[in-house]
Amino acid sequence: PILIMIVITGIFIVKNNQEKAAIENKGAGVADHADFALEATAIDLEQLKSHGLPIIIDFGADSCIPCKKMALVLKELNKELQGKVIVKFVDVWKNQGAAANFPVEVIPTQFFFDKDGNPFVPKDPKAMQMRMYSTRDTNKHVYTAHQGGMTKDQIMAVLKEMGVK
Repeated sequence: PILIMIVITGIFIVKNNQEKAAIENKGAGVADHADFALEATAIDLEQLKSHGLPIIIDFGADSCIPCKKMALVLKELNKELQGKVIVKFVDVWKNQGAAANFPVEVIPTQFFFDKDGNPFVPKDPKAMQMRMYSTRDTNKHVYTAHQGGMTKDQIMAVLKEMGVK
């Protein structure tokens, strides 16, 4: 009987701790989902678009000086905007094929997509120093990019124009 009581008490404690952990982690699913992790080795744009959130993708490198400055901004934004914006960073020196489908000419370069998965269209691309990329055959707008580093305020201005509060 004592052994049975010990086993029952042990099961109760384990089950109670599991329920507590589940309650504490409720809503943490976004942060745990791989699509919301900052660093990526590749970009599945269609998968990212499926979340219905604005997307920032930064192509850079851990050992590039301007990229290191961008990394601090990206980390801060990823933490602050978790669940509101998808912020991704890809080290193109470590993952050379990751930018193959993007017109990356220099690093860092950021690409912006609205919550519907379309390339962001700024009211004044020149003021935001954005480059608009279109296909040659249909002239369809496919990418909006910023080349070089951006400050947190600059990115927040872009996000505000995209409707992020």
